[in-house]
Amino acid sequence: MDNTYYDLLTYVVYGSAILVMLIGLYAVLVKKSLLKIVIGLSIVDSGLNLLIVSLGYLKNGTAPIFSKGFFELAADKPMVDPLLQALVLTAIVIGFGVTAVALSLVIRLWRHHHTLYIDEIKNLKW
Repeated sequence: MDNTYYDLLTYVVYGSAILVMLIGLYAVLVKKSLLKIVIGLSIVDSGLNLLIVSLGYLKNGTAPIFSKGFFELAADKPMVDPLLQALVLTAIVIGFGVTAVALSLVIRLWRHHHTLYIDEIKNLKW
C-alpha cells in the first residue's frame, strides 16, 4: 500500500471514532429517557477507546517484546507503545463498572417511581 492510502485510512478511523463519540453525546444531551442517556454514555466511552487505540497504531509496528533474538528480527521496525493499550483496557473495565452502577440506579428509580423520563422525575416530590 502506498503512503497516501495509509494516511486516508488513518483519517477515516479517526473520523469514525469522533462520529461515534458525537452520536453518544447527542444521546446524552437530547434524549429524555435515563436509559437512553446511560446507553449514550457507554457509546461515548466506546468511541473514546477506539480513538485512543487508533492513536497508538504504527504502520509496520511490532509488539514491544524484550527477549533474546527479538531485537535481530525487529531491528528495522518501530515498536508500538503499549501504554495506550493498557489505558484502554483499564478504561473498558472502569466504563463497565460505571455503566453497571448507572443501570442499577435506573432500575431502582423505575421500581420506585415507575418512570425514566427526566421531565417527570423533576416534577416528583420527595
